[in-house]
Amino acid sequence: MKNFKKSVVAITVICSLVACNDGDNGPEGTVTTLSSDSLATSVTNDWFIQGEKRIKTAEANWQHLEAITDLKGKAKNVILFVGDGMGVSTITAARILAGQRKGMLGEENRLSFEQFPFSGFAKTYNVDAQTPDSAGTMTAMMSGIKTDAGVLGVDADIQRGECLSVAGNEMITALELAEIAGKSTGIISTARITHATPAAAYAKSAERNWEDISDMPTDAVAEGCEDIASQLVNFEANLEARIAGVDVDGIDVVMGGGRRHFLPKDTAFNSIDAVSEKEGDRSDGRDLTAEWQATYTDGYYIIDQASFDAINPETTTRLFGLFNESHMQYEADRENDVAGEPSLSEMTSKAIDILDNNEKGFFLTVESGRIDHAHHAGNAYNALNDTIEFAKAVQIAIDSTNPEDTLIIVTADHSHVFTIAGYPKRGNPILGKVVGVGKTEASLAKDGMPYTTLGYTNGRGYQILGIETDADAVYDLDIAAGRVDLSTIDTTTAGFHQEALVPRSSETHAGEDVAVFASGPGAHLVTGTNEQSLIFHIMNYAAGLTVND
Repeated sequence: MKNFKKSVVAITVICSLVACNDGDNGPEGTVTTLSSDSLATSVTNDWFIQGEKRIKTAEANWQHLEAITDLKGKAKNVILFVGDGMGVSTITAARILAGQRKGMLGEENRLSFEQFPFSGFAKTYNVDAQTPDSAGTMTAMMSGIKTDAGVLGVDADIQRGECLSVAGNEMITALELAEIAGKSTGIISTARITHATPAAAYAKSAERNWEDISDMPTDAVAEGCEDIASQLVNFEANLEARIAGVDVDGIDVVMGGGRRHFLPKDTAFNSIDAVSEKEGDRSDGRDLTAEWQATYTDGYYIIDQASFDAINPETTTRLFGLFNESHMQYEADRENDVAGEPSLSEMTSKAIDILDNNEKGFFLTVESGRIDHAHHAGNAYNALNDTIEFAKAVQIAIDSTNPEDTLIIVTADHSHVFTIAGYPKRGNPILGKVVGVGKTEASLAKDGMPYTTLGYTNGRGYQILGIETDADAVYDLDIAAGRVDLSTIDTTTAGFHQEALVPRSSETHAGEDVAVFASGPGAHLVTGTNEQSLIFHIMNYAAGLTVND
């Protein structure tokens, strides 16, 4: 292996200085030496220099790995970041937007996780679906087994929506294994904490939409199935009941939205920032927030920015934060929240500072759920803005942990039908209309109208809501798929919703592979194109959560 690597490096160096023919363009084995002028031009070019630096960095990463004889169990901490709906086109567009906000042309920029030493691709299909949903995809990542769309924490022998089919098909998750190993655990999401992606870490359900008891059919309740919010609060008891001899202390940090699923449908339980007349949805009269506080008397239950800011991570052992009745705000809309909400990066920082008090380490999963929601609404501005905030949260994790003992994986559960196209020139505003190379005016399509670089294959279509930062406002308007004259429209505003080809009530997921980025012990296992379920096995191996000799 070492000799092979040295040969590859040698060939790379030689071919950096000369043109290496493959036999098709000249006599076999001939090598044409570059002129001194050509050589000087190459080696002083910025692109050339950057490429050579990347080669040296990659070689150093492999040399570091060679010095480690046994990587199994080397990761004291594991952090799984999931950008919900963050396909490759979303990463590319967010990278450009972030760069342009920094005064760069944009394309040359890199987001925090794009600088990780290892990357690969994950195939996202569900067992029964070519284009997946978040429940099946996150279950695969958390449990190591691909399953059907719409179900949580169970294998594909389940029948979606049939309560009795759950028994015997439950799978154990990485978070549960971390609990059993004595590590601290945490779940963060900007979506409802009972939504599919975060729920896959702790719930076993035949239906992702059973977020509280009022969402469940009467037969499922009668048959003994437990709603997702109740499963979160009862996580410790449920895990100990399911696995004999296990003694855990429960999830240490939970932060996100979805307060309505934990409260009774009674105005007496409304919070200060309640939007609905009756904030709670529960039809069984249970106040799960009170039940959580009664179970964990050492914990803090919080609902606003001020309470979040007051939390001292050095002395806090347990935290439960529900910052919105439903999903948390889009990052661009946070300042409009009545009670105030922490950002994803702030929650990530606070969670790590609490969890790392455990000498045995921790497992944390962080979801940026509203990337997905902005795409569904056909609003690239919020999707990209929340992706940039997601990258900031990843950087916080990098800065707050030791790469020698912390595995960080960044990926997506699935992508969206979101495109970057039209031959815009380098540095053209990514949210703008296409202006071609060497041009100053917007390019026109065959219908005589300009068009944007970013677009959607399907969805609700064009809307211009000005400075509106809530992408979901589009659902109050009629569907307007098809072409529109954008000549006088500022497409870079927060409230612009891109055109869509196929009219739908909501834009859809896409089925292509998503990127996976990794840093830390075990990160080298992230390479090539793999089933999405491999992510669990990488985390399991790196942290030594189970013995699989």
